Amino acid sequence: MKSPSMLRGLLSFSSMTMVSRVLGLLRDISISHVFGANVATDAFWVAFRIPSFMRRMFAEGSFSSAFVPVFTEVKEKGTHAQLKILMSRVSGTLGGVLLIVTALCMLFAPQVATVFAPGSVDDTHKFTLIVELLRLTFPFLLFVSLTALSGGALNSFHRFGLPALTPVILNLCMIAGAWWLSRHLQTPILALGWAVFAAGILQVLFQLPALRQLDLLTLPSWGWNHPDVRRIMRQMVPTLFGSSVSQINLLFDTVIASLLISGSQTWLSQADRFLELPLGVFGVALGTVILPSLSRHHVATDHEGFSKALDWGLRTTLLIAIPAMFGLLLLAEPLVATLFQNGQFRSFDTRMATLSVTALSFGVPAYALVKVLLPAFYARKDTRTPVRAGVAALITNMVLNGFFLLALYAMWAPTTLKSGPLLDGLSKVPGLHLALGMASAAASYINLLLLWRWLRKADIYQRQAGWSRHLVRLAVAGGAMVVVLLLGRWYWPDWTQMQVLGRVWRLALLVCMGGATYVCVLFATGFRLRELHHD
Repeated sequence: MKSPSMLRGLLSFSSMTMVSRVLGLLRDISISHVFGANVATDAFWVAFRIPSFMRRMFAEGSFSSAFVPVFTEVKEKGTHAQLKILMSRVSGTLGGVLLIVTALCMLFAPQVATVFAPGSVDDTHKFTLIVELLRLTFPFLLFVSLTALSGGALNSFHRFGLPALTPVILNLCMIAGAWWLSRHLQTPILALGWAVFAAGILQVLFQLPALRQLDLLTLPSWGWNHPDVRRIMRQMVPTLFGSSVSQINLLFDTVIASLLISGSQTWLSQADRFLELPLGVFGVALGTVILPSLSRHHVATDHEGFSKALDWGLRTTLLIAIPAMFGLLLLAEPLVATLFQNGQFRSFDTRMATLSVTALSFGVPAYALVKVLLPAFYARKDTRTPVRAGVAALITNMVLNGFFLLALYAMWAPTTLKSGPLLDGLSKVPGLHLALGMASAAASYINLLLLWRWLRKADIYQRQAGWSRHLVRLAVAGGAMVVVLLLGRWYWPDWTQMQVLGRVWRLALLVCMGGATYVCVLFATGFRLRELHHD
């Protein structure tokens, strides 16, 4: 029986994810317009980032990475009845554990807020907001993890579109919260917390009909002693760390940003949104699509098929990540000004958010390639290697955070501040959040290089022919794109003083010209669409 095309799966997943990411951008535009960049929005981003960090681990990281290979193996070798039992036991066990975790986090919300936002403890208003918002957003962890379970099962049956479309619900709820519900609450920012809570419930309900069609909709039951559940849990524990290094880095950044000038949390969140487009649409999509295929090849001991599938993923990732990096790097200010500078979001906020986008953009290829390399280990049920790489990257990030932060403070802080307490000075110097983006980008390359080294050392991947030609094409096409974008930035240097419509048509022109240049040069150097096909 012919295996489903990974390109078809990628296009299905990516198209649905694109809808979600675009709506995510509209969500952040709405939040910036209605609330601006201030104490209230900083409080929300802190409160949302903590359960969101756990969501990334479960929905796009450890749970899917552990669940899909085991589920695929049972699907390939077992009976449908065994699949239903596995779904029931996993949902009951996962739901039970996360119900306890969620309840404890809600109960101890003040302590959680103190750990992750130490700079807000002395600001009673901000700290109270964070605690209230945490209690609204934490249940999202439980609901979205059950959604991830459903999505993993659907992905194993090569139904990628519906799980990728599901996050649209969160974005729609938050947009409604910003524009409508906030007007009816005494504390407007709490509308976003209620929106997250409602979205969690709706996302679970959204995927149930698709599970029913596959006859996988069963009542949850506790299954801690079920052998396949134990296998998933054993593999899941180390991947909780290994697959989420970038998110753990972001969480550490949240702690440090709480010590910086007000607005830093919001500027970092907006920069992360720009990275979500290439990473979510292509990086995560490729990792999600390729994992069932790699698992199938591993189960069948098809080493050549395993190498070809991974090679296809790596080439396709670079094809998108290279122009994404250059585009974000050179169009950071035009993007931020055009999309966010309106309403309560000012030109100063644009300049500050631009710093974060510029720094983080350097890490796009590494972030994306890691998403593709990790499934190569998880498909073989190797969860230890990603943890080793992740620990090294995390330590690198923490060290570089301190180094870059102190270096920028030494260069930018006035002499009067340098003579006083360091923490007091950090909260008054704008732009220091740039250090956090620089450290995260550098750490992502450490993670990538270590994973690549150990992948080659394990001799599980044989590089296919044509890589030199592929890299030359990418270099030439990327270089041509950079020239075009630099000319555009030289001709239109300052975007913070333009009218909104002027920004829109100029940005659209630059994006189209840069993209068209990249694609045309790529094809002129011999690239053909058939190179993207892989079954």
